[in-house]
Amino acid sequence: MVTLAEVAQHAGVSASTVSYVLSGKRSISTTTRHRVEQSIRELGYHPNAGARALASSRSNIIALMIPLRTDMYVPVMMEIAIAVATTARTHGYDVLLLTGEEGPDAVRRVTGSGLADAMILMDVQLDDERLPLLRGTHQPSVLIGLPADTSGLTCVDLDFKATGALCVEHLAKLGHRDIAVIGEAPAVYERHTGFAERTLDGLRLRSQELGLRLLHRPCDGGYDAMAVTLARILDERPGTTGFVVQNESAVEPLLALLRQQGRAVPEDVSVVGICPDQVATQASVRLTSVSIPAQEMGRHAVEQLVAKLDGRGSDEVLLIAPELTVRASTGPAPAAAH
Repeated sequence: MVTLAEVAQHAGVSASTVSYVLSGKRSISTTTRHRVEQSIRELGYHPNAGARALASSRSNIIALMIPLRTDMYVPVMMEIAIAVATTARTHGYDVLLLTGEEGPDAVRRVTGSGLADAMILMDVQLDDERLPLLRGTHQPSVLIGLPADTSGLTCVDLDFKATGALCVEHLAKLGHRDIAVIGEAPAVYERHTGFAERTLDGLRLRSQELGLRLLHRPCDGGYDAMAVTLARILDERPGTTGFVVQNESAVEPLLALLRQQGRAVPEDVSVVGICPDQVATQASVRLTSVSIPAQEMGRHAVEQLVAKLDGRGSDEVLLIAPELTVRASTGPAPAAAH
């Protein structure tokens, strides 16, 4: 391994000058800095991370807490995680991925050990047990998600309440009066996960304002669970002509079951998805959908965190406005068409 002393000798400067170029703690002339940087590149020098952390009291690591639960759609979580990692790298940070369901213990471990300079938390619940610890530490943090009380916190999320309202408005304009919501797995609502609860709030409020009938049923996803859920919906509300699906694993089973029952999409029933574009466009019927802006959420979270680390950031809530893309799965309600 190339040492700092070897870089100094190659550049014709002292070891302390190389150290100052790396740390930025002292002003170095442009000519000297360029000479040192050229030597670093030519020799392939990489500063020792442990020594650098001791010298600067910084680890240059961001902890990303992303509990990987079986009832969550992992590809979206991973897309956000990749966006966090790539954006962090452009700012000179690496990412420590914490995937266990440790809750407050994970926050204590990071804040108490100096493992990371800052934290990003995902899978945020309305009354998240991790939040009191975040408010009680000086370590910068950002949530990808929205709890019930955002005071003293920085949050980034899709505006899920507006997302729910947008889906209802689209179906209402097409003449649909009975709408069924196929939601996430029951455990997601039992945890009071923020995105699911807020979507439901938007759906219910806008349906009430527009005079629509709305039925919400959680679903574990998969063909068998979707068959039971759909049968229950049509038994309770046989006049249902509009579906909103916020469960990626239920999309294709729903479309298959509707076909089997002779219900054409969109001639007989319309389906709107809240899902990644890839899920919507690769479905057997291209779904009208509100996309999950995973990359944008991850990028904004890191940028807000870096601003905090640099002393520029402040506590704020950034909600990304939803965008609905109309595709082949929605059309006029049968009564409206006639």
